Amino acid sequence: MSRPPIEIETAPNPIATVIVMHGLGADGNDFVPIANELDLSAVGPVRFVFPNAPVMPVTINGGYQMPAWYDIALPDLAAQEDEAGLRRSQATIEAIISNEKARGIAASRIVVAGFSQGCAMALMTGLRHIERLAGIVGLSGYLPIAATTAAERHAANHETPVFLAHGRQDPVVPLAAAMRSRDALAALGHAVEWHEYTMAHSVCMEEIADLNSFLLRVLGRNLSKEATK
Repeated sequence: MSRPPIEIETAPNPIATVIVMHGLGADGNDFVPIANELDLSAVGPVRFVFPNAPVMPVTINGGYQMPAWYDIALPDLAAQEDEAGLRRSQATIEAIISNEKARGIAASRIVVAGFSQGCAMALMTGLRHIERLAGIVGLSGYLPIAATTAAERHAANHETPVFLAHGRQDPVVPLAAAMRSRDALAALGHAVEWHEYTMAHSVCMEEIADLNSFLLRVLGRNLSKEATK
């Protein structure tokens, strides 16, 4: 990573973590305002971790150097995928998850989330993680290297709730591409909560409210299970 992650704690001594990956050309600051709109007080103290993607040349943008989790060569995102870059960033996110576990947050109290490219990384990493996570969130993105998912996903996260949300007018990641990802996950038996909104490649208040409800449910449920052990 070009810079260390940004961290925000809603109160001291967090008992859950939400890791949020930004989109192409943005950085960890991008989703801080949206996190501030969430109210997870019913869960308890939560740590938000906003990693910064490395700066690299992006082919589709003429080789311009910008924060990116992986290279994009063509408008058809699935046509020529940067598998090496995807796997490097997967390793980076796995290291962040490991760091949270080392700080005392169990995998079952960690949510991985992302927007656009960050969505791709959340889906790729979350489905392959070797311990059950609390949830996986994908906003305005898609499932990368989809053909490898069935073989590489880990049984620990077969039943992990997945929240997918997308804008009907998205010109960057077309709604149809997101729906194909949704259908691919559903065909593998994953529990996908699907939302569509009247928006482009962005985030809206209705989406934030739906995400808030999802996070309360998956973190609250897993914390309740921990308390009964």
